[in-house]
Parts: sequence; structure tokens; C-alpha cells
Amino acid sequence: MPSVNPIPEGYASVSVSLIVSDVERALEFYRKALGAMPSECLWSIDGKSILHGEMRLGDSRVMLSPENPDWGTKSPATLGGSPVSMHVYLPDADAAFRRAIDAGCEVAYPMEDAFWGDRYGKVKDPFGHSWGLATRREALTLAEIETRGHAWMRKMAPAT
Repeated sequence: MPSVNPIPEGYASVSVSLIVSDVERALEFYRKALGAMPSECLWSIDGKSILHGEMRLGDSRVMLSPENPDWGTKSPATLGGSPVSMHVYLPDADAAFRRAIDAGCEVAYPMEDAFWGDRYGKVKDPFGHSWGLATRREALTLAEIETRGHAWMRKMAPAT
């Protein structure tokens, strides 16, 4: 029996899998909004819907599955939100942010030069998932990030 790599080619040790209301529509949306490239799809027996889809986003693979109450899988739309956010590094976060908004994402956090050294903003897609879009601008030490972070938190704190 030939040996099999325990981590399939093209996958990382940890892969994101999103639950969405319509995999086919989501794959097309993420292509437009984030520049993702749809790859593999496993269609239902009747050929009317995708049971499992995958897309490449930069050097990462993201899996998508449909909601299915029988499997206990619910999308953020059904749950009323999600505690999970994807963080994507891109060569030009500002351009990606504009493209995502133009495609139908909502601004969850406007683009800014973040205290940790990234150009960063966050969008919420029509399927209820949040995407942090970032471009690294500065290489900072943990101490520098902490100092800047504390200053940012003091600035953001409500006046008393």
C-alpha cells in the first residue's frame, strides 16, 4: 500500500470551513469581493446544489458547506451573527476593501493604520461572515505593539 501524506497537498494544518446559505452563490460572491478562486465542488446527487465547495484565497484554501439542520450546521445568518472572523493578508488591503464593499459587503470597521503595524479594515459579507483585510506596513516588536495598543485603548475608552 503506498504511503499517503497525512496533510493533503495544498492544505495547511488548519483550514477554515464556512457554513453558508448557498455555496454556489457564496463562491461567486467571494470571487468578486475578495478575488478568491473557486476550485473543487462536490455536487448533490440531484446536481442542484453544492454539498462542499472550496476556494483559494491567496495561499490558503477555504472550504464552504451549506446549512443543514440535520447535520447541526447553521450559518451566521441563522444564528444571528458569528464569533469568528477571518483575517486575510493582501498586497493592497485598501483595494481589497473597496472591491469587497463594491461587491456588497458592509463596513464593519473602516480602513486605518492599525497600532500593530497593519493597514487594516473589516467587512461583513452578505452571508454573515466577517473578514479582516490587512497589509503589513511596519515590522514592530511586541513591546512596540503593546505600547501603541495601550495608547489606542486609552484613546478609544469612553470619557468619564
